Amino acid sequence: MAGSIPASPTASAALAGGAAVRAKPASLGREAWRRFRRHRLALAGAAILLFMVLAVLLGPWLWQVPINEIDFSARLKGSSWRHPLGTDDLGQDLLARMLYGGRISIAVGFAAMLIAVIVGTIVGAISGMSRGSVDAALMWLTDLFLSLPQLPLLLLIIYLFRDSLKVLVGPEIGVFILIVAVIGGFRWMPVARLVRAQFFSLREKEFVEAARALGASTSRQVVRHILPNSLGPVIVAGTIDVAAAIIAESTLSFLGLGFPPDIPSWGRLLYDAKDYLDIAPHWALFPGSAIFLVVLSISYIGDGLRDALDPRKVM
Repeated sequence: MAGSIPASPTASAALAGGAAVRAKPASLGREAWRRFRRHRLALAGAAILLFMVLAVLLGPWLWQVPINEIDFSARLKGSSWRHPLGTDDLGQDLLARMLYGGRISIAVGFAAMLIAVIVGTIVGAISGMSRGSVDAALMWLTDLFLSLPQLPLLLLIIYLFRDSLKVLVGPEIGVFILIVAVIGGFRWMPVARLVRAQFFSLREKEFVEAARALGASTSRQVVRHILPNSLGPVIVAGTIDVAAAIIAESTLSFLGLGFPPDIPSWGRLLYDAKDYLDIAPHWALFPGSAIFLVVLSISYIGDGLRDALDPRKVM
């Protein structure tokens, strides 16, 4: 156009750069990772948890000492080159039993968390998308489970069904399945309430109403629009459930209703060490410290995920 002033190279570069920025915005995953990295305790917790998981997965291959090898000449010994974490009352190597038991304790935590998250998400989603009697019935069921005394019921159910499952699938797998099912079955209620609240909020948003106006079915609205936007709080709740499940398994084993003595979970090691605290404190110190570190790490990871996945945080 005649009389127009040509744009300067600096302005053109700025406009091009602005267009590039607008064309390639930061992904949600990168933004969440950036926020998570700013939480130093969460990063430290993730590093400790990764180290513990790798230790229990790879440790038994590197430290190939039988977990049930008895040596009465070395009973209740402290740390040494032969037994870095000492021995128990039967002379069994505590490092080998710690590595093996860590697999069980961490597996129980994550498996119970999956059950709690899946059941809670299904119940909360149905309740959040329903109205009237369905919602009322599901919330009544949730309140009923919340009102039950969990620890006595856990002990009663495990006491009644432990022997039957041992006969059906073996002692280790049977006890594992029962403990995971019972712990997960009593941890889904907070997830259900959280998902229900998220669904109540999201189903009235503009993007969901637009999908509904375009003829999207209820299942499509849930799967494509509502559920993905509800996963942030659910993931945070899941990390909390992992820590709670590990503590619950340790409590059951400490009370003598968890894994048998030849299957050394961290809780079982604490139970076996309770009568020797005065003469062999190392026996309880190491499994107790492992439980403490894993639970604390998962709690910090949950805090970091809560900050990273919170849409109200400033970008």
